[in-house]
Amino acid sequence: MWVVPLAPICGVMGIVFNNRLLSRRPRVAVIRLSGTIGGAGRGGGLNDAALAPLIERAFRRGKPVAVALAVNSPGGSPVQSSLIAARIRRLADETDVPVHAFVEDVAASGGYWLACAADRIWADESSILGSIGVISAGFGFHQLIDRWGIERRVHTAGRSKSTMDPFRPENPEDVARLHTILEPIHQAFKDHVRARRGTRLSEVRDLFTGEFWAGREAVRLGLADGIGHLVPKMKALYGDRLRFEVHGMRRPLLRRLGLSAEALIDAAEDRAAFQRFGTRG
Repeated sequence: MWVVPLAPICGVMGIVFNNRLLSRRPRVAVIRLSGTIGGAGRGGGLNDAALAPLIERAFRRGKPVAVALAVNSPGGSPVQSSLIAARIRRLADETDVPVHAFVEDVAASGGYWLACAADRIWADESSILGSIGVISAGFGFHQLIDRWGIERRVHTAGRSKSTMDPFRPENPEDVARLHTILEPIHQAFKDHVRARRGTRLSEVRDLFTGEFWAGREAVRLGLADGIGHLVPKMKALYGDRLRFEVHGMRRPLLRRLGLSAEALIDAAEDRAAFQRFGTRG
């Protein structure tokens, strides 16, 4: 006759019971979108290739009652912004899951492009939102090299190959050509914001000049839907029993510790991008 101890069985049954209870609790998938937006070069910025599996899991793992985007980005690549936002919208439509964006410090330029992928945008009173524009920046060194007697030698096949060469005087024809590129990108940005925000946008002022605003003013202008933080707002909307499952990009250990050259470069670039919008209490 086999005697089976009751305590281990009760313990196993308790674990199974608790897991079932946990699995029945409504779940919100949280996608962290923090940092500058860029290609997959050094791996420091947000890009569609790296985020794709995280976004897929967030929408398709189980059936979340909602997806929350925790956005903290000063912008970056318009193409990567568009790809990430389009992926979020595609999965939201396929799974019929509502999406809420929660702006932390900044959702500006491409960061605001990402926030607009949500059905509703929430912000802190001190969050910065907007900067709906496109920028191309550089330096001109032609006077410096002239002063030092340095001769610039450039040979091209194709007369426009050295457009905007920083070691030559700025050419009005090059500037005009650059604007033919910037304007369509700006138009695509405006179209995206109008399509997502619709009649919520204020008609009192032009919101597409590249200006940016703090939380309550952004709400008044229709760039956001209200003031609110992620956990309390989602609980208010979907109930106190919510559990949150966070999805974020993982970085190699040396990058997390700031012990690689790439990490130092990324940190400097991020700091410069955020400082355009940064305020300190």
